[in-house]
Amino acid sequence: MPENATEVTAAGIARLAGVGRAAVSNWRRRHADFPQPVGGSATSPSFALSDVERWLRDQGKLAEVPLRERVWQEVAGHPAGAAQALVHTGCALLLVRDRPTAWLELTGTSDERMAQALPYAVDHVLTARLGPDAPSAPGPAAPPGTVGTPRTADASGPDAPSAPDASGHAAAGPDAPVPGSTVPSAIPSASAPAPAPGSAPGSAPDASGALHHANPPEASGVHRARAVHTPTARDLLPSVPLLRAAAELAAGIGAGQAFEFLLGRHLDANPRQYTLTPPHLAELMADLAEPPADEGRPASARPLRSVLDPAAGTGSLLRAVTGPAALYAQEADAGLAALTALRLALCADATRDAPASPAVRTGDTLRADAFPRLATDTVLCHPPFNDRNWGHDELAYDPRWEYGFPARVESELAWVQHALARLRDGGTAVLLMPPAAASRRSGRRIRADLLRRGALRAVIALPAGAAPPYGIPLHLWVLRRPTPGVRPGPDLLLADTAALAAPAAEPGGKAAGGGRDRIDWPMVRAAVLDAWRDRTDLPGVSRVVPVVELLDDDVDLAPARYLHRPAPGGGAAGLGEVRERLAETLRLTARLTPPPVAPAAPAHRPRTTVGELARGGALSLHAGTAAPGGPAPVLTEHDVLTGAGPTAATPTGPEAPGTAQDEPVLLQPGDVVVPVLGGGTVVRVVGERDAGAALGRNLQLLRPDPAALDPWFLAGFLRGTSNNRQASSYASTAARLDARRLHLPRMPLAEQRRFGERFRELAAFEEALRSAERIGGLLIQGMYDGLADGTVAPT
Repeated sequence: MPENATEVTAAGIARLAGVGRAAVSNWRRRHADFPQPVGGSATSPSFALSDVERWLRDQGKLAEVPLRERVWQEVAGHPAGAAQALVHTGCALLLVRDRPTAWLELTGTSDERMAQALPYAVDHVLTARLGPDAPSAPGPAAPPGTVGTPRTADASGPDAPSAPDASGHAAAGPDAPVPGSTVPSAIPSASAPAPAPGSAPGSAPDASGALHHANPPEASGVHRARAVHTPTARDLLPSVPLLRAAAELAAGIGAGQAFEFLLGRHLDANPRQYTLTPPHLAELMADLAEPPADEGRPASARPLRSVLDPAAGTGSLLRAVTGPAALYAQEADAGLAALTALRLALCADATRDAPASPAVRTGDTLRADAFPRLATDTVLCHPPFNDRNWGHDELAYDPRWEYGFPARVESELAWVQHALARLRDGGTAVLLMPPAAASRRSGRRIRADLLRRGALRAVIALPAGAAPPYGIPLHLWVLRRPTPGVRPGPDLLLADTAALAAPAAEPGGKAAGGGRDRIDWPMVRAAVLDAWRDRTDLPGVSRVVPVVELLDDDVDLAPARYLHRPAPGGGAAGLGEVRERLAETLRLTARLTPPPVAPAAPAHRPRTTVGELARGGALSLHAGTAAPGGPAPVLTEHDVLTGAGPTAATPTGPEAPGTAQDEPVLLQPGDVVVPVLGGGTVVRVVGERDAGAALGRNLQLLRPDPAALDPWFLAGFLRGTSNNRQASSYASTAARLDARRLHLPRMPLAEQRRFGERFRELAAFEEALRSAERIGGLLIQGMYDGLADGTVAPT
């Protein structure tokens, strides 16, 4: 195998072929010519991608590898690691988008010559977008005679630099040729820092010395250069095939979307390595931080404002910002900061409303603030939770602690005060907080001072599942920096959206309950924004509480303590209606109860497997890839297990990385859906209610040919307990079902339909039982609550 050849794991092979991992294991056991491992470990081997593709095509299991899948496999198998491969890819995509002609010139040469010329071209576009890598040193020079050399020369000679633009950077128009050398005068020096991307020219300190919309001077102990360093020719050489393929992908879907897809795949493949802010939550936080004067105005008509994220992570919060904005970010992890800078730069200027290019810095925000003199209009922050090593000992006398020195266990209150310190007077900050920060006794004095001075304006409890950790209902804190001479607000908005996490239980509808797939984000967003903007009381959802009522010994700001949720079923007045619905459902259940059965001897019929039927063309198999949160409804694993309808679509907004370019399988009436995990016996036949929804992850779809198979017959026999047990793998703690191994009896279509009709009747009976359970639960809880609070008499 050639050195640096792309490798792929068994999971990657399964994704290429559209099958489960169990199928790949079977191929390795049953086919002697299956490619041998070239790396990895005994428990997780890796294979050469080219050998795997050849074998799959020879076996008729793969017609053509989708381009986006090939590019991702190149990223995942990169010898320097996926994160470094993404940095190289982001640099190249930025060059492709900003200087397409220069990119075409570079790609017309060999890989070696391209790698030699790329560093200068990349440095040029990175400098124009993100500022100089090292303010006191020039960027890398292109080798003489390479593709980067200009073709025309003026009186200054062929090596003269491009004319600097207003910001001091060399001009880099879309079709400008790659310069052949670099001149220090074209790059701003350390003594004259360039304005931040998106800032107004000529910005200067105000009376307090705080800079507005400008990069602060160098500070000791923090990395002031841009977050993305120019890669060397040696580093880029193994990446050249990947960069060519990524550019081809960008030609079809755009450079920004190509990077989003690859970054999303990387984040999905490493869920424990990154703490993500889901896109709908990021959008809500950005909306809460909108200046009041700008509400109702189109984004393009708003004045330039500055937005800071001091714990940027993957850049989701800044990406959710709309309208003209100067973006500032700091991230402690250097690799993640580079990915964030590239992500934000690639989404900048894509549309009229896109955010400006960012100023991203690397460093520990609390210990080494990269923007110590910056005063912004907005701060958005998803800080790390429960961090005991945030700098408590060395930051005891830090001037940011205006509201009190945080205890060692109150790192989140340190981030709150850092956010307030980076706001201009009247500026708004929105932070995602753990619920404990609202009630821990160690933070009560700081919370009390935030209330007395009017800095804390709202505490909003989110449904469980809104963001990781998904089992905890996190809070949003909305803060405003007090303006000297202006009387602080006398109240605090408390809101609890847990009741809006999912639609109310209805016969045949979704089950009540939380979870990341159960959140009705449009309803949550509308309720939160209405409560914030109007500051009105809404029973069970929001309440404006006078500060004096909160300043007790605990200063507990948990919204649930002050909000009374509506009783299930609409309270005592609605219990009669709930009882009638239950009675009607029970009558339906009685009618659908199966008649007594007559025992019979076991039937011995010839049998076949789903895999054999698939090979014969009687049905086709598909694996689910869609995730909730997009513009189309998705049938999730939770929906199938609970009998709920597809998870509703959400309005168009910032998308999660990697979701935009997935090609989901759309459900059709008669499809049969089977969960992959759990080893259970749940099977679903798609009806009109589910048709058109996308097939979610961890689901398998069997699409029978109506001329050969009855869908209800297929679903009924797939639900057999022994059938599922035989087709499941128990190699780990969770059983995994391989649908190809499920058995079916061979019988004529007319006989299949006779069985199918019985199975359909059983499914209707099962749905009636589910509805009775849900409505009965509402009635029981409503009676308990009514008797307890006196609204229902005991007689």
